Amino acid sequence: MKLGEKILFWIVGLLVVITVINFTVLQKASHDSVKPLYPILTHYDFTPAGLRGYSIYEHDNCYDCHKAVGSGTSMGVTLDGLGSKHDLNYFYNFLKYPEKTYGAQTMAHGAPPKDAAYVSSLPDSDLHDMAVFLSELKADQGSSTAYEPPKGESSFIDTMLYMWTPDGWRNKYQDIRDWMKSKSQEDKHDAKQ
Repeated sequence: MKLGEKILFWIVGLLVVITVINFTVLQKASHDSVKPLYPILTHYDFTPAGLRGYSIYEHDNCYDCHKAVGSGTSMGVTLDGLGSKHDLNYFYNFLKYPEKTYGAQTMAHGAPPKDAAYVSSLPDSDLHDMAVFLSELKADQGSSTAYEPPKGESSFIDTMLYMWTPDGWRNKYQDIRDWMKSKSQEDKHDAKQ
């Protein structure tokens, strides 16, 4: 090997060693810590119907495509936090009439031969329990699965919006934070009347 190749080899090797050491330290700290390294912003408190829905989720192998309550895959939509975005009726209608409710074609839910076509043919009581389960998977404001952005101002979000949002979108769409402020003001005004 030439001198430049040797130097490059050693630099790459050193970076790999540093990465492995950092990963090991992070795993050890995570394992030994009583408190999680990152805040857990999704939560659930299941009612009896929600627990029945969760058992259907497990029994029908929904976790082959979806992730919920810390288990499953991310092939499909991650279900944790969806209860903060939609209500019980939306979930029931989606499970019963997926493409009609969603308003577009879906990857796996819908008419056969789609993989999850069987879901819409489950008994109504099972669909209701699954809808309750999904509606009880909540996310705190500011989590990646929540409808609402973090509370307060964020220079990071403002910078990202300024850098990456096309000018045409700024005129066409309203920032959800501004919408939430105006909605909050409307709610206060309505409460006074």
